[in-house]
Amino acid sequence: MSITHIAPAAGSSPARFAVLDGDLNAEWHALLGASSALAVDTEAMGLVHGRDRLCLVQISDDHDNVCCVRIQRGQTRAPLLQRLLEAPAIEKVFHFARFDVAALAEGLGIAVQPLFCTKVASRLARTYTNRHGLKDVVQELCGVELDKGAQSSDWGRVEELSEAQLAYAANDVRYLLAARDRLVQMLTREERLELAQRSFACIPVIAELDRGRYGAIFEHRS
Repeated sequence: MSITHIAPAAGSSPARFAVLDGDLNAEWHALLGASSALAVDTEAMGLVHGRDRLCLVQISDDHDNVCCVRIQRGQTRAPLLQRLLEAPAIEKVFHFARFDVAALAEGLGIAVQPLFCTKVASRLARTYTNRHGLKDVVQELCGVELDKGAQSSDWGRVEELSEAQLAYAANDVRYLLAARDRLVQMLTREERLELAQRSFACIPVIAELDRGRYGAIFEHRS
């Protein structure tokens, strides 16, 4: 299935947009693989890894090409998607990477690296505010107001996702790379970029702990 006429609420349509079943195809793997950085997000049935299955993976490049991969119930592998998200020369940019990295590992056995988290970067750079959600970050740094109306919806109906759901999914990745660039500028200016990079390196370990239900193991308690 391929949808090419989608008009996300932010105003303009992506340069190219496709919805694929189960995995990337060779064309989209080559197209996205030509980038040095990709924006990535996931949608799941809920927030509990192992209980709530992965339903959708959306990816955007710096040319505003967006691809959504629908993950079928019971699916455990997506070889081309895995190759792309594990490619060492491509930085994968998430907002709240902790969840997405765990979801991709739990659902498809994908070990994402290297990565950048705009939520962590925002907390380190935008210390003048406590508003670090994707909508707030994108609105301030990119001047775009995201419509989050479809955030809490049934993503498990992958064969029947609505245009509103697909527009929401596309917009969640379309502005991440621009936000990342602005955050890098801020982190560099405030001399916090190295700290951010070391923080990103910890995320796969934290995600693995989340998957194992280890909880707050770093807290001091008897």
